[in-house]
Amino acid sequence: MPAPRPFRFGLSLAGFDHGHDWDETARRVEDLGYSTLLVPDHLGDQLAPLPAIAVAAAATTTLRVGTYVLDNDFRHPVVVAKEAATVDLLSGGRLELGIGAGWRKEEYDRAGIAFEPGAVRVERLEEAVAVLRGLWSATPFSFSGRHYQVSEMEGRPVPAQPGGPPLFLGGGGPRLLALAGRHADIVGLAPRARPDGVLEPTDVSPESTEAKLAAVRHAAGERFAEVELNLLTLAVEVTGERAHRQQRAEELAGRWGMAPEAVLASPHVVLGSVAQIVENLCADRERYGISYVTVAEPALSSFAPVVARLAGT
Repeated sequence: MPAPRPFRFGLSLAGFDHGHDWDETARRVEDLGYSTLLVPDHLGDQLAPLPAIAVAAAATTTLRVGTYVLDNDFRHPVVVAKEAATVDLLSGGRLELGIGAGWRKEEYDRAGIAFEPGAVRVERLEEAVAVLRGLWSATPFSFSGRHYQVSEMEGRPVPAQPGGPPLFLGGGGPRLLALAGRHADIVGLAPRARPDGVLEPTDVSPESTEAKLAAVRHAAGERFAEVELNLLTLAVEVTGERAHRQQRAEELAGRWGMAPEAVLASPHVVLGSVAQIVENLCADRERYGISYVTVAEPALSSFAPVVARLAGT
């Protein structure tokens, strides 16, 4: 059995309230030992992801930066390829590009963008991945698909990382996970999105996680060993008080329509003391192979002792 991948940790933040101290925030994320600063992509009250991560990279020296994740329907992949290559070049090869099929229907409706069926959005995303890879090849590239056509275009600038930045793909639905298994360098596991554009909160059980991994493994075939597995945490709270942990589990259970015991068993929920969380994350890596864990900004400081204990091990 191959040795497990070393742990690394991403910090996801929208940045809408950091316009005045974004540089300082990026340096703090780096100083606390997080591997990657990740910015989501929504049309609401947040910073635009690509400019934000470019500034974060400029303010730091070793911190990787990434999108978590771009909505493919918001931008043409030719534009994404150029902007991502620029960020990768200017950051010295520190970009991870996350891109997805889109899921939040209310944003599409407000922006007047057609929210097409999931199968269509995933098909379009797969074509976009082909365009990105082709334009990062440093050779003239052509593509003719159902959704995108590119004719003898040579991608410029050339990314710092040969072949382009690592591609992060993921989600919860079988089509998207199969796509990720075929093409991603990093596969992210998250709750599936329902057809109405809302995430399914109950899709976080150990059984659901194993089913998603099986779909990725089947699609990836022999390359599965090369894929890094990422997990999106939905709740993180570092506390040594058993009663508080149980209370928080009951609150989440009421919100998600699950039993408290099921909440505590979910790999997407991180509740407990530093020692308990360290033990649980190690057990989850052993069980699922997940070594890359993303937490949201509210946990930046409280989760830092866990990062200090596990990052790189």
